[in-house]
Amino acid sequence: MNAPLRKAGVVLIVLFGLLFLNLNYVQVIKASQYRNDTKNNQTRIKQQEYERERGAIIVDGQPVAQSVPTKDALKFQRTYPGAAMYAHAIGYEPVHLGPTGMELIQGPFLSGLSDAFEYDRIIEALTGKEAASGSVRLTLRKAVQEKAYNALLNNSTASKVGAVVALDPTTGAILAMVSTPSFDPNPLASHDDDVANAAYDQYKKAPNSPLQNRATQETFPPGSTFKVVVSAAALQNGLTPDTELVGGTSYTAPDTTTPIKNSPGVVCPDTITLQNALKVSCNTAFARMGVEKLGADKVKKMAQAFGFETAPTLSDDPDNDYNVAASATGSIANANGQADPAALAQSCIGQREVRMTPLQGALIAASIANNGTMMRPYIVDSLLGPDLKAVQEADPQVWRNPVNDGVASQLRQMMDSVVSGGTGTGAKIDGYEVGGKTGTAQNGDAPDHGWFIGYARKDGLPVVAVAVLIQNAGSGGSAQATQIGGQVMQAAIEAGKTR
Repeated sequence: MNAPLRKAGVVLIVLFGLLFLNLNYVQVIKASQYRNDTKNNQTRIKQQEYERERGAIIVDGQPVAQSVPTKDALKFQRTYPGAAMYAHAIGYEPVHLGPTGMELIQGPFLSGLSDAFEYDRIIEALTGKEAASGSVRLTLRKAVQEKAYNALLNNSTASKVGAVVALDPTTGAILAMVSTPSFDPNPLASHDDDVANAAYDQYKKAPNSPLQNRATQETFPPGSTFKVVVSAAALQNGLTPDTELVGGTSYTAPDTTTPIKNSPGVVCPDTITLQNALKVSCNTAFARMGVEKLGADKVKKMAQAFGFETAPTLSDDPDNDYNVAASATGSIANANGQADPAALAQSCIGQREVRMTPLQGALIAASIANNGTMMRPYIVDSLLGPDLKAVQEADPQVWRNPVNDGVASQLRQMMDSVVSGGTGTGAKIDGYEVGGKTGTAQNGDAPDHGWFIGYARKDGLPVVAVAVLIQNAGSGGSAQATQIGGQVMQAAIEAGKTR
């Protein structure tokens, strides 16, 4: 072969090589961008998305979201066997509405379009063999989720509105995340736009906002559960569980004429130890201690150490996560920014502008159970390949250390007394160290919220932490929240850590 022909051959080989690379670049690397370009026809985009079976979302080996074959233009129908019980955790993947929850966060992995499947897409382009998608295994435990959901719906108060979060304190793994009222995501994923839109409109207009995830998206006055944070500030600044405080039936802060009183039935003597003040939930002692011994800066600093003012993330990508609200203490000041003793006194009993998510309440209890170490909460246990083998597993991370081990131990001593003989006896579990704090939070003219945050430990090791909120529960709300907290922790204990 002469030189000109060899050169021409080389040029042709290079050109074919470049054409091959460009073809694969367009079909594989840029496919997702082109497919989602708003200039494309939306129907065709959705048809392409539904040509591949979307991966399952799994809890304890069972799908709570999966795709099944259909006979219509969209080859697969997204279905939710877990229905309302898991709705706020898994979200939904509609045809034309925006996805939410885990369906949004892990959307690329579930659809097989993430970078983890780049090699599979190259093989798909070369051979025409459809690449499989991935599945997501959650940290939720079926028995714990069921107990939390059913206990909220069947509580003995007039309100069935609320939230429960349960955590593994040693890792941050979320064992249950429930919000009521909930919703059935199945009609939202209907291939019939009229059905999907009608369901969405119905949920949006329904009372008590069933689409709202109260566990993470909404903050509430925490009431006396916030006294745990104030107690931590006191212990961090030299007080002990045996430090004597001034209690009594009433306390009026300087520069105000409105007295703070104890809740009905609370007996708070004129002199009471810090531990007993938490045990019986003495408002007057905590309000006075905040004003006379701590000050707003120390209270705010401790709240921030526990995570107030900073919303935790539940995924590795903070820009693609659940909508998590930040808990907050408010200004604890008057209109001109000056120190306000009345605002501080009210804040120290979890009122005024103090607001907390149920997730934050569970994190507080978990960190105290875990010797002062707060783990970052997470809900994805592992990402599974087409063969259901883990391609990525959760790596528990420390989020913050609000208190040292000594203060955490003192707080447990105090919180244990709440459950053993104080306001939280309804959370007792035989054979386990259980500590907690109840809360009754005033809510304007509406009925009070009922709260409980707590933990269970065995042989000196934390097992589970929980937060329970019954919104507008009224009288007996905190007692019901406490019972639910105990039942959820019992379910977590029985479920164990094996899958």
